[in-house]
This record gives sequence, C-alpha cells and structure tokens, in this order.
Amino acid sequence: MTTALITHPAALQHVTPPGHPEQVARIAHVLEALDGKDLLRVEAPLAQDADLLRAHPQSHIDHVRSAAPAEGFVSMDADTWMSPGSLEAALRAVGGAIRAVDMVMAGEARNAFVAMRPPGHHAESATTMGFCLFGTVAIAAKHALDHHGLARVAVMDFDVHHGNGTQDLLQDEPRAFFCSSHQSPLWPGTGMAHEVGPHGTILNVPLDPGTAGPAFRQRMENEALPALAAFEPELIFISAGFDAHRDDPLAGLNLGVGDFAWITERLCALAADQCGGRVVSCLEGGYDLAALAESAAAHVDVLIAQGG
Repeated sequence: MTTALITHPAALQHVTPPGHPEQVARIAHVLEALDGKDLLRVEAPLAQDADLLRAHPQSHIDHVRSAAPAEGFVSMDADTWMSPGSLEAALRAVGGAIRAVDMVMAGEARNAFVAMRPPGHHAESATTMGFCLFGTVAIAAKHALDHHGLARVAVMDFDVHHGNGTQDLLQDEPRAFFCSSHQSPLWPGTGMAHEVGPHGTILNVPLDPGTAGPAFRQRMENEALPALAAFEPELIFISAGFDAHRDDPLAGLNLGVGDFAWITERLCALAADQCGGRVVSCLEGGYDLAALAESAAAHVDVLIAQGG
C-alpha cells in the first residue's frame, strides 16, 4: 500500500480578498512542496448533500449555497469569505476527505493526505467561522462510522487554534474521540481543559503562548497520545494545521518542522498498533507560506514512510 494525495484544482479557485491570510498561495505552496513525491494522486470528488447532512442541517447547507456569489466576494462573517469558486472548493474538500476514508478502508492506500481548502475545523453545526464553511473532518469521521460501520474513530487536531467546530459536531457522538492541542488564550476562545463533552470523548490540551517543541512533545506524550490509545480507534484522523510553527503570523507557539514530523510519526505508530495504520489527514491552517510548505512536506514524508 501507499499514501494517497487527494486534491483538486478547485482549491485554487477559492479566492479571498487581498491581504487575507487564507489565500490561494497556501495550497499552491503545499502542492509545489509535494511535487515529485511518491504519492497516489487522486482528484477530490464533490460531496453531496447527504454527506453534509451528517453534520449540518439543511438550512446551513442552503445558506452557504445561496450565499455563493456569481462575482466578487461575499462576507459570511468577520473572517470567512466566499468567491465564485468557493462553494465547489468547499464541497471538494469534504468530498476529498470522504474519498480518503473510502480508499483507506478499502486498502487502496494505507493512509491519505487531503490537500484542499478552505479548512473546516471551525465550522459549527449551523455557523461558518474562522475561514471554514463545512466541518470537513467531522463529516468524514461520521462517514467512517456510519458508512463503513466502524465502532470508534479518533481525531487529533494540532492546529494552533482550537477545533471548536469539530468539537461541536462530534461531542454528541460517543463513537468519536476528539483531541485538540492549541494555544490558549487565542481565538476562538474555546478549548478549555474542562470541556470534555457529554460522553467524556473530548480532550483539550491548551498550550501557553510561547510553548516550544519540548513542552509540546511532553504534553502529547503525557496526555494526548495515551488518551487516543485508550479509546482504541479503528481509524485516526488528523486535522493538520501548521500554524503552531514559530514563523506563523497569526499565533504565538514556537514549534518547528521537526515537531510536526514527530507528532505525525507518533500518530502513525499508534495507528499501526491499533488500526492497521489507517490514517486520514486533512490540511487545516498554516499562514506563513514557507513554513507551511516545509511543514506539510515533512508531514507527508512521514505518511509515505509509514504507508510503504
């Protein structure tokens, strides 16, 4: 088996206003960094309403679809924008994550990286926010549970911002474990350690501003990784945000490329022990273009090494 790279040119057509950090150049830099790597390259399909309804009410889907402009930009909230290509990009981001699940479950790939945008981990049930329209990873997790009949899945989100949307969409699902490491205090202001969800399946690991690699690794070893292992997932999802990098302009953690490679290695090792190595990773944040590209490449290099 190998590592699948799931993407689509539509990711380049989701355009944001000039100066917006969630820009087209993000995906261009990631794809350039992955060029030439030994990957099974697959185009992301469009998600259907039936897929989106696993996490969002029809009213939210209709709202996003009706807001899509024929030209120019539409502001969905203070941070989140749509252009004429945004709806297709968002639907293919979700569809790509679902395709990744199907490939990994069918044994077509050992693991997969979904290089799409917009990101998804801030989108709540009926709310767009934080550059996100739909809850990509949460929808894919529910697809794995309901379509493939898995008993347990886990999501590890190491984006610098709390994955409030994924938490909102999964906290009522006892078959899904969600863990988020993130800077705190920082937008969106959620993700406190006491937030465990109604089934005790939420683990938040807030990190002080300035936290660097050694402290991050210690928190992962002592808290996140044991909790993930104890849940005994049959598939592990990664919300791979690289904005905890020391060069990122939107936050204040001090991780380096080696830290992202390390956590990827540890998650892949956990997956190898518990679920046949099945890992689906989806791109979230990361706004310094050079740091994003280098970090994503290191992340995928580990997936390739584990997928061979």
